[in-house]
Amino acid sequence: MATGENQEALRKILDLTRKIGFGILLFHFYWECKTAVKNWKLDINLVDQFVNELAKTGLFSEFWLPKALAMLLLLISILGVKGKKSLAIGLLPVLVMGSFGLACYWLSGLLFYSIGELLRLEYLYISLTFFGYLLLLSSGIRFSRIVWNKDQTDIFNKLNETFPQEERKLENEYAVNLPAIYRIGNKVRKSWINFINPFRAILVVGTPGSGKSYFVIRHIITQHIAKGFSMFIYDFKYDDLSKIAYNALLNNASAYQTVPKFYTINFDNLEHSHRCNPLEPSTMLDITDASESSRTIMMGLNREWIKKQGDFFVESPINFLTAVIWFLKKYRKGKYCTLPHVIELMQVEYDKLFSVLRTEPEIEVLINPFVSAYLQGAAEQLEGQIASAKITMARLASPQLYYVLSSSEFTLDINNPDEPKIVCMGNNPQKQQVYGAVLSLYISRITKIVNRKNQLKSSLVFDEFPTIYFNGIDSLIATARGNKVATTLGVQDYSQLKKDYGREQAEVIMNTVGNIISGQVLGETAKQLSDRFGKIMQARQSHSINSNDTSVSHSRQMDLAVPPSTISTLSSGEFVGIVADNPDQEITLKRFHAKIINDHEGIANEEKQYQDIKKVRDLAVSEVMENYQSVKSEISQLIDMELERMMDSPGLAGLIIRARS
Repeated sequence: MATGENQEALRKILDLTRKIGFGILLFHFYWECKTAVKNWKLDINLVDQFVNELAKTGLFSEFWLPKALAMLLLLISILGVKGKKSLAIGLLPVLVMGSFGLACYWLSGLLFYSIGELLRLEYLYISLTFFGYLLLLSSGIRFSRIVWNKDQTDIFNKLNETFPQEERKLENEYAVNLPAIYRIGNKVRKSWINFINPFRAILVVGTPGSGKSYFVIRHIITQHIAKGFSMFIYDFKYDDLSKIAYNALLNNASAYQTVPKFYTINFDNLEHSHRCNPLEPSTMLDITDASESSRTIMMGLNREWIKKQGDFFVESPINFLTAVIWFLKKYRKGKYCTLPHVIELMQVEYDKLFSVLRTEPEIEVLINPFVSAYLQGAAEQLEGQIASAKITMARLASPQLYYVLSSSEFTLDINNPDEPKIVCMGNNPQKQQVYGAVLSLYISRITKIVNRKNQLKSSLVFDEFPTIYFNGIDSLIATARGNKVATTLGVQDYSQLKKDYGREQAEVIMNTVGNIISGQVLGETAKQLSDRFGKIMQARQSHSINSNDTSVSHSRQMDLAVPPSTISTLSSGEFVGIVADNPDQEITLKRFHAKIINDHEGIANEEKQYQDIKKVRDLAVSEVMENYQSVKSEISQLIDMELERMMDSPGLAGLIIRARS
């Protein structure tokens, strides 16, 4: 027990042990250094008799034996010493001192093998041995004053934040499996990140350079194609992902019963782009489809409107565009139902445009407010309602866009079992606002078409998702799971999503996805993810140093498994996240903090063998301009023919609006 009496008794025992050891060392000097003893006149008969009797025990039979015994007793006495702890004493100086003392203590014996005056050699031997003994004593006492803290090397608490992770490769016909390594304590182990249910959506988050595409998205593309998925890819930096998909299809054609056809949409290089009309009349079943398309393209062109949905001056342009789209859908069975024709029709003078639109009963409710404003001379109100739509849509009026959008070489039902497709649509970071709006319309139509029963399993991959407007992404994630539609969203940061979609929609997206994998992110995103990963039991150690004693306490408490600071400092290729499981394939260890293992050399060699995406056509500039002029002339003819028909029909003549002077 740590009582005063016991402490005092222990101290006396240790002092006695040290004194005995020191005494043995002195007798060793007396026995071995007789010349020096005589010179100092210390050769006393009584001492001689005692040393001779001591020698009979065999203590001095070997030169090193008494020195070893003296050092052993010294070490025993030091073990019981509790020096006053000090943070200023480091281990290295103590070890250097102890090593030097040990060398002096033992190597001094070599002096007896040296040539020289015996008396001088004995004096030197005694001095070196005694000096080494004192150094060993001093270093031992200092050693007991060192504060031992195993956590000093783990200043960021990384060892405590490790936890067991899934080491099995869990496969099924839909899964994406990423090999990885993770740390558990001081050990590095192999693991697998298993997205066994991609239909619950995969959110890939990470700042630029964190490795979203290289470590995650490329494997989702290649593994899904290898498992026979039809696919849509929004390739923000065309053709980074498109080339991966194209070559993956060439290498895995045998995975499909019907080999998919590969299509691309690229507004910058029309010779490498297929043509597709996103407003294909056969896919627009009722006016709600036109309304959804209208909202998608207007929000894509005016991103600030996303946060103002419901406002009068936001909903009015959307209704106007809806009316124009549905009119062209109904006119001659949708002969001119394309986005270029819609843009041109919107630019027609109000009196002619409203007169023609009034002939379609299904859009009467939509255009009545505009007609009334025009007839009542409320020009300012009318311009406020329509001009924003006309001006916005006019930004899309380019020959290149008209060429791609005005005809269809393929349909958007990518998961049609009879005609599966892999469709890649490329954006351009320098023109993302204009191109993004059109691509948003494509995406809106594709997701509505693929979310049907009895279709082929499909994978929708959106790189840099916030650069497009996707109305109803939360609904797609929530409802498309049963129709085997896997959605992958690439996002740089939650704040980016919030800026482009608004806080409410951003929160819905973040909270709807079942699989999350995140590289380095900062701020609010890191906090959200850290909260989602939860807490684990971690060991804690604390030191208390005072003038009398040092106490060390150990405890265990729940703390964040992956703190925001850890997520903010992840290296490229290092990811944290959570995976979703299936009822028949449960995963207990859903959380992970691991470094994904890519075969860099293998990927580099594979990319060297990639084939370029085939050219679609040879195209002259004149053909593009002819198509551009053709759209304009077709709308002009439509207006003239409809007005002439109305004038010849007594029932319609009353609908003609006369131009205001």
